[in-house]
Amino acid sequence: MRPRRITIREEKTEEKMANIKEQKLRKLKKVFVGGSLIGFLIVGTLAAIALAAMVGSFFYYMMDSKLSYEYERVSRLASLYEITATHDNQDILKLLNNENNTYIIVDRNDKVIKEHGKNTCDLEGGKAIDSAKLKQHIKEEIESDSEGMVNIGGIDLHETIYPDTERKFVSAADDGSINIDVKNFSAWLKSDHYEALNNFENDGTNIDLPFWIPVTLSNGDRLIGKAYFVIYIRDIIVMALLAFSIVLLLFAVFIIMLINARKMHKSRKRMTEVFYMDEVTGKHNWMWFLTNAEQILKKKKNANRKYAVLDIVFVNYRNFCVCHSVSEGEQMLCKVDELIQKKLQKDELIAHYASANFAAMLRYDDRDRLEQRVKSIVSELEHIDSDHKFSFHVGIYRIGESIAENGKPIKRKDIDIDREYNNACTARASLAACDDTAIAFFDEEMVKEQKWIDSVVERQNRAIENEEFLVYYQPKYDPKTDELRGAEALIRWKAPEEENMISPGRFIPIFEKNGFITQIDHYMLSHVAKDQKAWLDAGCKCVPISVNVSRAHFIESDLAEQIRDIVDEAGTPHELIEIELTESAFFDDKHAMITTIKKLKEYGFAVSMDDFGAGYSSLNSLKEMPLDVLKLDADFFRNDEGDGRGQIVVSEAIKLAKNLNMRTVAEGVEAREQVEFLASQGCDMIQGYVYAKPMPKESFARRMA
Repeated sequence: MRPRRITIREEKTEEKMANIKEQKLRKLKKVFVGGSLIGFLIVGTLAAIALAAMVGSFFYYMMDSKLSYEYERVSRLASLYEITATHDNQDILKLLNNENNTYIIVDRNDKVIKEHGKNTCDLEGGKAIDSAKLKQHIKEEIESDSEGMVNIGGIDLHETIYPDTERKFVSAADDGSINIDVKNFSAWLKSDHYEALNNFENDGTNIDLPFWIPVTLSNGDRLIGKAYFVIYIRDIIVMALLAFSIVLLLFAVFIIMLINARKMHKSRKRMTEVFYMDEVTGKHNWMWFLTNAEQILKKKKNANRKYAVLDIVFVNYRNFCVCHSVSEGEQMLCKVDELIQKKLQKDELIAHYASANFAAMLRYDDRDRLEQRVKSIVSELEHIDSDHKFSFHVGIYRIGESIAENGKPIKRKDIDIDREYNNACTARASLAACDDTAIAFFDEEMVKEQKWIDSVVERQNRAIENEEFLVYYQPKYDPKTDELRGAEALIRWKAPEEENMISPGRFIPIFEKNGFITQIDHYMLSHVAKDQKAWLDAGCKCVPISVNVSRAHFIESDLAEQIRDIVDEAGTPHELIEIELTESAFFDDKHAMITTIKKLKEYGFAVSMDDFGAGYSSLNSLKEMPLDVLKLDADFFRNDEGDGRGQIVVSEAIKLAKNLNMRTVAEGVEAREQVEFLASQGCDMIQGYVYAKPMPKESFARRMA
């Protein structure tokens, strides 16, 4: 049995919508999680930079101001020393030798000439600093304060500082900056020596970090005075409070953003759950299956494992809903979902696809064990309700291991769950004619069939344009006189890619499914009308030729007008064209069919019913439809058991047609004794191999001649 093609327009639209939903979900995740994290990182980084810049600016401002002050103080000491060297002024000398002033005088060779206070200057550790701005600041301060009374023209503000030997915390760095040894300073603060010093020398409000500043005198000697970086406790407290405030603010922002991010995460999680929830079962839907199945199959650790994608269908689910209720039907779907869920193992999935379809993915080792496992699950599903026995169809598509040429597993890349599930659906569709529980595996024959369907669809328009479809004619004869009385137009396809002619059975069902059959009907009617016109012009004795019109055409209210216009365009008399339709079309829209038949008869066309007795026959349809010809199906004349029952049915059908003023045609007749029987019963025409097979138009024209 040919598997039915599953990928129709509605399913394609659903797949497209699924892809759009998946993209929106990924975007939603990025917006909620990524946006919050990036926002916090930006705010945190800016706050940290601001804190560091503020602390750094405050620190350097403090160092600059204190260094400037100490340079100014030592420079004043040098000025006082120069004055005492030239003037014997005791007041100035006392001022110079105040106990708070500690300095040494060294000559050009750094030999100490004079000391005042304890000499702790490290003369070998002096290094230059970059103090251009500081020097200008000191000059301005000294000049503004001296009011012209102190001449420091001989003093060279040398950019050098010396560390202190006892408290060696402040020194010049190689790059010209001031370096404070924080490690040693911290250790010193913790020592007993600092506590004693703090108790006897300071009031506990400041900490002094000593270093030595040189100033060159007019005679070439240098005065090196002891200076201090004075760190006031209040400054430290202010900086600590400032830093604490910023940290507290940053922490508050962090807490707020953390709470907001948590709320967003919960909101996204709830939205994701709704997005992945099936409305009927309350469990997983197709989008969840699509996402998770792809993730599982693409994991490298699963490359050497076999998986099977299943399409599980609750057979006659709609009938159950009609007999009971939609609510009860949905309850049964929930039970199906729950039962299958209990049977799953790790990395196996189940989700409600649509209507009565479930998508599943199972792991397996070999085909036979997989089949047995599926049968076991389906067997339980059949008895899921104690009052009913249900049927299920299962289509299975197997996905093998992903192994490289060297024998090592490699990550699957070409994974398309829509495609794999569609293949499972194709296998399941091959069971459509059966109402009992059944299982079908997707195989190579189905692949070939799908490829053939795709090939036909791809080539159909080109075949029309290039007139690859050929019209064959099968004659109809009078069984009493063996005279040619008519013919039926049949289609054949001579495609350039195919070696042999393509029979109608291979492409007509495809055209009926995709709607292209309506174009074929127009094509056939047009060519038959043109052939009839050409034969008339050639002097042939033309006979009526029947042309099939598919049931798909009867949704068009102007079908009769379309047929009339096509025949008129060729210039063919209407009585030479017979419109043949199948009785199955009567059950689509009875009113539309009867209306169209009446119009056709008004335009002068004969109308026949094909395949009478093929399974749809109804005496009521004969009563209501004003037909001209009744064609008896070929099955009437095959597999006759010899008990005469078939002949009785045919005989009565012919009598019924005559009583309704209808001509009869027996098709598919292959034996001469059948011809004799039909002739004796008054059958008007016979069509079958007993007289002739379908033939090209040239051969048929010779028969008419």
